[in-house]
Order: sequence, then C-alpha cells, then structure tokens
Amino acid sequence: MSQHDSMVQTIVTAHADLALAPGAGTSQRAATATFTCDAAAYRAAKSACLALGFIEADAECVALAWQNQTDRSGHFDVTAWPDQPEDFGMQAWPRPTAFAACPRQLGLYAVLPDAAWVGRMARAGVSTVQLRFKSDDTVVIAREVRAAVMAVKGTNARLFINDHWQAAIDAGAYGVHLGQEDMVEADLEKIRAAGLRLGLSSHGYAEMLRADHYSPSYIAMGAVFATTLKRMQTPPQGLARLGAYARLMRDYPKVAIGGIDASKLLDVLNCGVGSIAVVRALVAAENPEVMANSLQAKINARLSAMAPEPAL
Repeated sequence: MSQHDSMVQTIVTAHADLALAPGAGTSQRAATATFTCDAAAYRAAKSACLALGFIEADAECVALAWQNQTDRSGHFDVTAWPDQPEDFGMQAWPRPTAFAACPRQLGLYAVLPDAAWVGRMARAGVSTVQLRFKSDDTVVIAREVRAAVMAVKGTNARLFINDHWQAAIDAGAYGVHLGQEDMVEADLEKIRAAGLRLGLSSHGYAEMLRADHYSPSYIAMGAVFATTLKRMQTPPQGLARLGAYARLMRDYPKVAIGGIDASKLLDVLNCGVGSIAVVRALVAAENPEVMANSLQAKINARLSAMAPEPAL
C-alpha cells in the first residue's frame, strides 16, 4: 500500500461516523475527481472525503482546509477534522457588512404554509415562525405576507418570510429566509438596507461557505434526516456531519432542519445548534398547540442547560 493510500485509509477509519448511512448515496472514486493541488495532505484528504460519500464540492472545501490546517500547525493530523474558520478562508468577526443580528438560540422554528398557521403557532408561543407560502401571483403573495406580519402582532414570535423578500420588506417582517438558488436572484443589499434579518439554507460545506460570504443572520443546515416534504439534491447528512458543520459555523446562530421530530430533538441539539426547524411535526399533529408547547419546552430545557454561546 502506498503512503497516499495509507493516509486515505487512516482518515476514513478515523472519521467513519461522517460516512453516509447505508443506501443514502454512493461514494465517489478519487480517480474521477479533479485535484487542484499536489500537496500530500490535500490529496489524501480529498480522496478520503470522497470515500466517505461527500460530494466533490464539499470534499474540495475540506481538503483545502486540511492542507491549510497542516501548513498552519506544521504537521498533518489525520484525527483532526478541520473546523477552524480561518482554514476555510472565512473572514473574522465582527464584520461591518453583516446582516442584522438575531438571537443565538432561535428555539423552536416552525415552517408554516400560510398566515393562518403563522398566527396559530405564534399565539401558541412558538418563538420563531416562517411563512413558506407558494404562489406565483404577486398580489396574492403580498396579501399573505401582510397577513402573516399582522398575525404575529402582540406575540413574541419572530417572523421570517421564505423567498418573497420584496413583500417581506414592504410588510415590515422580522426577516427573510432564502435558499441557495434564491439568494443569487434576491437583492441582498436591499434586504440589508431595510434592516431585515437574513437566514440562508445550506446542505454541506460548499453551500455553507457560499452562505458565509454574505454574513447572514443565521445559517440553516440540513437535511439532517430524510424528509418527504421536498426533493433534496443531497442525501440526509446525519448527526455527525451536523456536529462538524456546527463547529465550523460556531460564530452563527444555527438552525437544523429536515425530518426532525420529538424523538430526535435532543440528539440534534447536542450537535451544537440553537434551533430546530419543524414542518410536519406541527402541521400534521393531532393537536398542534400541544405539540408546539411540548417541543418548545424540550428545546428550552436543553438550551438552558447548555453553556451560552458568545454573541458575534
């Protein structure tokens, strides 16, 4: 076995918990990958990441960070999965161009289909709600967003609007949530200038770094577990990867999303996130208000027992 192959195998063995669950996806062959650097640490790390089932864009991010970590420390440590922001090329905080801050712990985060549901869960005491309203009619969208903003009046709920950033600005919402595709099309400077908070979705290292470039108010990470609500481009990431992502994004409020229910709540929180996003766990519940109170109580109890994270 060559030195390279030995390094690859050692990394894979040391970080086997980061491999995809059986059947979740197939690992890529290093022979078909593109290597942008000849350094030994980089090449071994990228080959190992591909063997663990990371998509090539994510494997490239980790491999470059591992090489940076090696150069910085002066030695290649196969047990030290990279998690220092500087090794991934991330800017230091504070950042003058960052979006308005939101709480480090957003708690229970309910993703809801219309303004009626937003108001219902806000009155039930849910701390963070998101309107994910699907329509191509701009008049209908504007009306629904305004209704959602009015629905949280008099409650303590923070309202994020999914996708419809202009309507959110016009209605005076607390914030906007965008997916990776949407953040390219949205006028982020206009959202920032209006003082709205911005949440961005991510599904792995490359997307987290892309989101970090814009210094949003929080970063959502998923899908943690399998979900039937939307077609995902990447397989479920699992708890070990969520923990690795959370360590890298330590300077952000973090929201975990995807297939999370009451039985998985504490395991997800133990990965280092401060918020759990749920959809079906509430809208499909027999008594959504009771379920919301139960989930929020469990989240609050766990977060209060954890050491508070420093503000940005």
